[in-house]
Amino acid sequence: MVNSSNRRPVTAVSPNGLAALLAVPVQPSGIVVFAHGSGSGRLSPRNNEVADRLHEAGIATLLLDLLMADEEEERANVFDIPLLASRLAGAVDWLTGLPAVKHLPIGYFGASTGAGAALLAASGPDRRIRAIVSRGGRPDLAGARALARVEAPTLLIVGGRDTPVIALNRAAMRHLHCPTKLIIVPGAHHLFEEPGALDAVIGHATRWFSSHFEEACDAIVDQATLR
Repeated sequence: MVNSSNRRPVTAVSPNGLAALLAVPVQPSGIVVFAHGSGSGRLSPRNNEVADRLHEAGIATLLLDLLMADEEEERANVFDIPLLASRLAGAVDWLTGLPAVKHLPIGYFGASTGAGAALLAASGPDRRIRAIVSRGGRPDLAGARALARVEAPTLLIVGGRDTPVIALNRAAMRHLHCPTKLIIVPGAHHLFEEPGALDAVIGHATRWFSSHFEEACDAIVDQATLR
């Protein structure tokens, strides 16, 4: 397993100089950028566990703080979805300038409010995002218009006991026109702390990213063949 001490610290993810942890396995199939929930960041234990397992599956990961330390002091920033979305988009621009990963398909893994930011970031004209996974997320926070513009296949994972968030995810699905799937993990609450709950999330997320990254790579090969 790759733990946070084995990841390469990055302290200047442009354009905002955000602190981050980057892990790139040998011959990665894609890279996943994490969008953390309110009050969380690159050191989130749950997201680090997800990142470890994605890395084991051959997927690169970028865990980053979406806010600077002084910005976190202003509570409103934690829930400023457009601001967080702009930071994600900036991180994607930064990644595409790194030789080791610039050729890789990109995905977002959003938790809680971070899911809304990820979907909003993926709703713009830039189509580099090839897959999105939401863990206990609030996709509704992206807004109906933004959700309708998302093209990346989106997987929504919610705990079976997280009743209000199940309803919000189902409502958001009505606005998503991309390939979308909702998975409810039986017996799990919002944080997926129950035995086996986070393992279920990781299994679903890994399969989703692996499948859609493979499709993206196949499409690139097909395009190159036609030239």
